[in-house]
Amino acid sequence: MFTKILIANRGEIACRVIKTARKMGIQTVAVYSEADRDALHVSLADEAVCLGPPPSTQSYLVIDTIVQACRDTGAQAVHPGYGFLSERAEFAERLAEAGIAFIGPNVHAIKSMGDKITSKKLAIVAGVNTIPGHADIIEDADTAVTIAQGIGYPVMIKATAGGGGKGMRIARSDDECREGFLRASNEARSSFGDERVFLEKYIEEPRHIEIQVLADKHGNVVYLGERECSLQRRHQKVIEEAPSPFLDEATRAAMGEQAVALARAVNYESVGTVEFIVDADRNFYFLEMNTRLQVEHPVTELVTGLDLVELMIRVAAGETLPMSQADVKLDGWAIEARVYAEDPCRGFLPSIGRLVRYLPPPESDVVRVDTGVYEGGEVSMHYDPMIAKLITYGTTREQAIAHMREALNESYIRGVSHNISFLAALIEHKRFQEGRISTNMIAEEYPDGFHPEDMIHDDPALLIVVAASIHRQYMDRAAGISGQLHGYERVISNHWVVVVHDERHLVEIRPVGGGHDVIYGNECHQVRSGWQFGQPLFRGTVNGEAVCIQVERRNMHYRLFHWGSQTDLMVLTARAAELLSCMPVKEPPDTSQFLLSPMPGMLKQLLVELEQEVRIGQDLAVVEAMKMENVLRAERNGKVGEILAEVGDTLAVDQPIIRFE
Repeated sequence: MFTKILIANRGEIACRVIKTARKMGIQTVAVYSEADRDALHVSLADEAVCLGPPPSTQSYLVIDTIVQACRDTGAQAVHPGYGFLSERAEFAERLAEAGIAFIGPNVHAIKSMGDKITSKKLAIVAGVNTIPGHADIIEDADTAVTIAQGIGYPVMIKATAGGGGKGMRIARSDDECREGFLRASNEARSSFGDERVFLEKYIEEPRHIEIQVLADKHGNVVYLGERECSLQRRHQKVIEEAPSPFLDEATRAAMGEQAVALARAVNYESVGTVEFIVDADRNFYFLEMNTRLQVEHPVTELVTGLDLVELMIRVAAGETLPMSQADVKLDGWAIEARVYAEDPCRGFLPSIGRLVRYLPPPESDVVRVDTGVYEGGEVSMHYDPMIAKLITYGTTREQAIAHMREALNESYIRGVSHNISFLAALIEHKRFQEGRISTNMIAEEYPDGFHPEDMIHDDPALLIVVAASIHRQYMDRAAGISGQLHGYERVISNHWVVVVHDERHLVEIRPVGGGHDVIYGNECHQVRSGWQFGQPLFRGTVNGEAVCIQVERRNMHYRLFHWGSQTDLMVLTARAAELLSCMPVKEPPDTSQFLLSPMPGMLKQLLVELEQEVRIGQDLAVVEAMKMENVLRAERNGKVGEILAEVGDTLAVDQPIIRFE
C-alpha cells in the first residue's frame, strides 16, 4: 500500500480524498495555486506545494509542475479528483514514465472513453444502446448545420472532451446550431484545451441516469447501482439521488450489465461512471463514460456502505475487489444537493467574495457535508463556485427528502449569494416529491428564471410569531439595561404590530417559562426556545413542532430564512406602524442607458464599436465567468455613446461596459 499520495486537485474533492487517506494511514500532499494559498485542502494535508498563478492553465493543469511536486515530496501515487487533469491520458502517461501510480483507470481506457466519439463507437461494438448521431469531428458551423438537418432537430452539440455541462448546447434551428457550434467550441477550448465538437439527436423528456462501475486490475468488474441525475440546469447537475425513483429491477440490471460490458471492452480498472439517457418508456441510451470519480459519488457510498475513494486507492495499489456482484446490496435512499455561490434570482450568475459566515449543518448518521471552504475564506472567480455538497440519507426516499429539507434550513451562508433557496424550492416541488423529473424539469417549471416570488413561505404565521418572540426578547433586554430610576422602569407592552410585505398583523406577546405565547389570528402559538442574542439560528419549537430558522437583525428589520424563503419583518408599536405608512418610497436609479455586467468575470469579446447603432436582441459583448461564456444582448434600440471597458478587463457585478445615447 502507498504511504504518501498527492492530490492533484483543490476544493471539496481534495478535502474528501484527504479524509479517506488519513483513515487509511496514508500521508497526503496538497497542491495549490497562489489564489488557493489559504484554502482548506492546503491546511488539511500533511504537505503542500504551490503550483503557480491563479489561472488553472498556469497551475492545476500544468503536468510538469505536478510531476515535479511528486518527485520533490516523495509521493508514490496521485489522485486526480474530478475535473482538471482527471481524464487527461497524457497526465497518466507522464506519471507512469516517472514511476508514479495514477489512482484511476489505465491510459487505454482514458483515451477510449475520454473521447466521446471514440467511446460511442466502442459502445456500439460492445452491444451498448447508443443515441443516433454523427460520430465524427465537425469542422465548422456550416457543416454542423448540414449534419443537424440530416439528423433532424433538436440536436445536442457536445465537446468531445467535455464534461460538467461545459461545451454543450441544444439547437432547435439552423441559427441556434451555428451559434451553439461557436459557443460550444469556445467553451471547450477554454475548459479542456480541445475545441472539437460532435452532434447527436436530443432526446425529448429525458432522464439522466448513470451506473457506477468498479473494476480491479485482475479482470473483476461490478456495478454499484444507479444514480438519478436528471435535475440539471444548463446541463449541470443540481440534485442527485440513489437509487432512481424511476427504474425497475429489470431496467436497473440491464443498464448495469451493459455498463459492465463497456468497462470490460476497454479493460477498465478503478471507479468509473457510465451515463445513460432514459426516455419515458425506460428505453436507455449510452451517453458517455466518465473515467474518474463523480461529484455525486457520496449518494452511492451511502446506499452501498462503500468508500469509493478507498477502493480507488486499493485498486491502484494492485488489490483485488473485496466483493462480487452478488455482494452488492442497495440499502435505503440518499440525496445530494450542490450548494453553489450563485444568485438564483439573477439567472444563477456566479458570486465571488469572502464567506463572512459559513455554518454548515452538523453531520450525523443521516447528514453528510462535503466541503472545501471555511468561514472567512474566499470564493474565487478562477474556479468552480461550489461551496459544499449536502448529502442526506433515509431508509425511504421520503425520509431522505425530510432530512435534506432540514439540512438546507440549517445551512447558514453570508457574504456571497447562494442557491439554497432554489434547492429548497426543488426539494419541495410536487414533481420532485413524486419522482416525476426529467432533465427539462427546471426549464419547464421556471421558464422565466427563478424569482423571489418562487420562495414565498407557505406558513407565514410561523415567521410572524417567531419574529414577535425574538423582538420581545430584545425589548426586555433593552428595558433591563436602560438605567432608569427605581419606580420609573420602562414598561414593555404586550401588544405589537408585525409588518410583512406592507401588511400589518396584530399580535399579543406573553412571556412564559422557556419562551413566549404569541396570540395571533385568534390562536395561541407556543414559541419555546433557548435562543440567545446574536445566534444566527433560532432553534426551538412552535406548538410542539421543532423549527430551525435563520435570523438576522437589520436595524428595524428581522430577516428570517426558512424553507428557502427570505422574509423581512418589522415588529412595531401601533403608533410606529401608523407612521410607517407615511414614509416615502425611494425609487431605484435608472440604469437603462448602460450595458451592465450581470456577473463578475472577464470581458472576452466586445461586439460593437463607438457610435454604432444597435437593435433589440443584438449581441453586444461576451463575458466569461467560471469558464462559461455568457452573451450580453441589447434590450432596446440605441447608439453606442461610450465604451467603458476593454477586452480582457475583469468586471464586477453591475459594472458598466457600454453607455448608450
